[in-house]
This record gives sequence, structure tokens and C-alpha cells, in this order.
Amino acid sequence: MADVVYQVQLLTRSYYFVRIDLPVNSNDLWVACGEDSLAVQTSALNLDLPVAHTGSWRSRALLVILMVTIAGVFWVDSRYPALMKRYHSGTEIKASGALTFGTVYKVDPSTPYVERVWRTTVNWLDANRVGMTFSFLFGPAALSFLATLGQRRTKSRYVNTLVGALVGVPLGVCSNCIAPIARGLYSSGMSTESVLAAMFASPALNVVVLAMTFALFPLPLALLKLASVLFLILFFVPLISPKADSTSTTLNCVIDISAEQTWGEALTAVARSYVKSFWIVFRLAFPLMLLAAVLGAIAVELIPQSALAGHATVWGIVAVSVIAAFLPVPMAFDVAIAFILMAHGTPIPYVAAILCTLGIVSVYSLSVVGKTISWKIAGATYGTVVAIGTLAGLIARAFA
Repeated sequence: MADVVYQVQLLTRSYYFVRIDLPVNSNDLWVACGEDSLAVQTSALNLDLPVAHTGSWRSRALLVILMVTIAGVFWVDSRYPALMKRYHSGTEIKASGALTFGTVYKVDPSTPYVERVWRTTVNWLDANRVGMTFSFLFGPAALSFLATLGQRRTKSRYVNTLVGALVGVPLGVCSNCIAPIARGLYSSGMSTESVLAAMFASPALNVVVLAMTFALFPLPLALLKLASVLFLILFFVPLISPKADSTSTTLNCVIDISAEQTWGEALTAVARSYVKSFWIVFRLAFPLMLLAAVLGAIAVELIPQSALAGHATVWGIVAVSVIAAFLPVPMAFDVAIAFILMAHGTPIPYVAAILCTLGIVSVYSLSVVGKTISWKIAGATYGTVVAIGTLAGLIARAFA
């Protein structure tokens, strides 16, 4: 181990010296220090960051106000009114787009393929503009706030998982919109299991979405959906995280701060921190969002209209799971489209596979996990969701 001394000037006019113990061959380390905050992002290290606290309560208070304001406006003005509208639609719920509830451009099957891909991409971006705006604003705020805390993880994988699930449930964002927030959470130093649990819980354990599931589907199908989500959170997440962290080295940083913030200094520090955090989230998540929109449109427009007709086969169930786990769909779209297909006579095994895979992950969330945490984690997550969907379809086929 080698001692490295950094002299840092970030967020305030004060200079702090940070001594970091890390392996000589470690790389890809980013350090940001504030008046009493430290945020570290690394692809090689498991971070456990004790931070001194003296004059940061004003900064924390401002960041809490910022997060509450961003979340409150989104929840009250958009997310929960939209979810309640879909819940009250009951069996009359509709989805007019291949990947969205509504459309800007009508997509006709007779339209040339390239034109359909373009229109579906635009429809997806329009449908996700509010949720993505929230995510790109809230993610940096969460990063800045968590970076002021000395404890962002515990030694227990299961406690970390529970914390992540509790964070994710009320967020009310889909598997796409949770991705920029997950980027911010992980960049702040939260554990892999907390981030993954939040990503699964937000789209799948939301109380309105669960109510829709149990209202629209027979009890066995609804329980199958719930069991698949709980398996991912309670078993998969704690088991997969050590594989990512087993080669990690703990990084210990100590910052000694004596300056006391004024409200003006706190406001300036928060503004600077937020801008830096926004760039950390935006520079990776935004390009991947655009790519995911195009890839999702390419994939969904390749599916023939008769793909789900006829009797359910084992290979058909596998194919449905593979495609559904890839597609980037909005909040509650999985429940809506699965119900619509069931109402139109689609075989129940296919409905079960869609219900247990669509919307829990997507090409977008998996790409952010891959770039932020680990491609092995992203691949294992996708494979596990596909396996769960396949198993759900086979169970439904056996009892159909």
C-alpha cells in the first residue's frame, strides 16, 4: 500500500489535504472534496468513506430542500396522477404505441421499417421526457447530498439491499428513468446491492403498480409477478454483489475541516457541487438514453404481429423473455400490455413471461449498470431476468 497525498480545492475556498491508502497499481479514481464532503467514484475500489463533519449542516439542509422540491413537483404534478389514471382505467386501459402508452407519430405496420423505427424512437423520447427530466435533476442532487454523509453503506449486504429497496419503492420511476438516479447513487459511494435493489424496486414494487397487477390478473399470475421481483431483490442482489466486490480494496479517506459555513457559502458550495454532480450523471446517462431509444425501437419493430399467436412453446417462451427484458418501456406498461395481450387471447405462458420480465430492466438500465458498476453485473442481471421470465412461462404452461 502506498500513501498518496492530495491537495484539493473544491466547493469552497478552503484547502484540504486528504491521505489515501490504496494499491500502487489501482487506477480509474475520481475524487471530489467539499467543505466537509467527499465523493469518490471508481471501477476498481470498494469505498468506505469516513468523513469529518463540522459546518456542513447548512449545505445538507439546502440539498434536502432541493431533493424534496424536485421529487415533490414530479410526484404531485406528473407521476402519481398518471399512475392513478391508469389504475382507474381498469380493464379499459390502452396502449397505442409499441413502447409507449401514447404516440406523437402514428406507426403503421405498412410503413417502411426505417420510418417505423424513427417514429417509435421519437414516441419513446416524448413519453419519457418528464420522467427523464426528473431523473437527470434528482440524480445529481442525491449524489451531492449523499457525498456529505460519512456512512452510505453498511457491512451487511442484506441491510444494504433493504436500504436500496426502501429508497426505490417511493421513487415511482420506470426501469429507464431510474438509471440516471442509480448512476448518482453509485457515484456517491452507495453499495452495489443498494443501487441494484433501488433499480428493481422502483418500477416493480410501486404500490400503484402492484395494485394494478392484482386488480387485472388472476391471483396466481399476480403472485408469480411479485415472487419474481422479490427473488431478484432478496436473493439475486445480495448474491451477485460480492462477486463484483470480491476483488475490491477498501479506500479510507479522512478530511479534517475546521471552517464554519455561512448560508451564503453553503449556497455557493451546493451550486458548485450540483453542477459537478450533474455532469457526472449527464455525460454517461444521456448518450446511453438516446442509444437505448433507438435500440428499443429497432428491436420492437422487428417483432411480427403474429409472433404471439398459436400455442405457447418452450422456445417461444424463451424468445419472449429475451426480448421483453431488453425493451425500454415506461412505468406500468408491462402490466398494461400483458393484460391487453391476455384479453386478446394470447397464451397465458407468454403473458406470464412478459409480466415477469418487461419493465424490470431494460437495455438502458443495463447499459448504465455496465458502464457504472460492471458489465458482468449487467450481464448477470439480464440473464437472471430472462431465466425468471422463462421459468414463469413454463410454470404457467404446466398449469394452463
